[in-house]
Amino acid sequence: MKTQPMKTWLIRGGIAAAVVLAAVLLWSLLKPSDLPEGIVGGNGRLEAVEIDIAAKTPGRIRDIVADEGQLVKAGEVVAHMDIETLQAQQSEAKAQLAQALNSVQIAETQVGQRQSERAAALATVRQREAELNAARKRLARSETLAREGATAVQERDDNQAAVEGAAAAVEAARAQLSAVDAGIAAARSQVIGARSNVDAARATITRIEADIRDGDLRAPRGGRIQYRVAQPGEVVAGGGRVMNLVDLSDVYMTFFLPETVAGRVAIGSEVRLVLDAAPQYVIPARISFVADVAQFTPKTVETDSERQKLMFRVRAQIDPVLLRRHITLVKTGLPGMAYVRIDPNAAWPQQLADVVKE
Repeated sequence: MKTQPMKTWLIRGGIAAAVVLAAVLLWSLLKPSDLPEGIVGGNGRLEAVEIDIAAKTPGRIRDIVADEGQLVKAGEVVAHMDIETLQAQQSEAKAQLAQALNSVQIAETQVGQRQSERAAALATVRQREAELNAARKRLARSETLAREGATAVQERDDNQAAVEGAAAAVEAARAQLSAVDAGIAAARSQVIGARSNVDAARATITRIEADIRDGDLRAPRGGRIQYRVAQPGEVVAGGGRVMNLVDLSDVYMTFFLPETVAGRVAIGSEVRLVLDAAPQYVIPARISFVADVAQFTPKTVETDSERQKLMFRVRAQIDPVLLRRHITLVKTGLPGMAYVRIDPNAAWPQQLADVVKE
């Protein structure tokens, strides 16, 4: 039962060891043998940052105006989405805005009417209060005359009833005033609600207008259109890719160095790149990345010879200013050699001394 797992681990270990050995031998064969002390080399390939140009919202691609391989500027329109549905939604939202504005006017008119009613109700309250005061004065006079016997008791009773009636009329007028105040508060609430509907309609219009603008797919950066993912007439989902763009101002070469060398490579170290397609040009670059973890690692690292098999991924960044000067000639995927100066005092050999500047 234990023999089969042991064989499996032996096979896997043999494959891993073969891969590591092949990587080390490949680096050893391809690195130049005439490099001075302090300069090392490794083979790699030019790469660049790739960006997908995608639709923000679901829809149909109306047309694509940028061709594969074309250089485009940041913000340049490369494709159009069909926006007929969005335009219909925009018209609907504008109609809703007009209706909401009309509702605001109606609600404000109602507030004015309620305020007029309040003025009338307040005048009624004051009139009833004046009538109550007059009735009370008449009652006071009749009570005095009735005690002196100068007037009939019936007149005093009539005046007493008049006072009570006037007081009831005052209370009714005040209740009417309170009802009018409640109506004003309700009308003002309707104004607030109508204005909220106006704000919501305007926000909807703003959102739809943003979606309409996003219907023009633009290049987020300057670069070259690498390939199309979709074609005119196709329907894509929200976030669906339409084109792929490669940023030619962010180009680098990725290569591998053994552990004994990678440990001495610092960020910012000088690099010289020589491409197979153009060996007469030496391209200056600088180290922008050194992997923290080895790419090819044996299962166990116990001896110096095993540690020398560790290979680390390194990246050399080309100056964006230099790339922009030669933007029409920049291509990715080209293989070549990267030479790194790990000793700042080491002199570049003659074949690597003259670099491209203009």
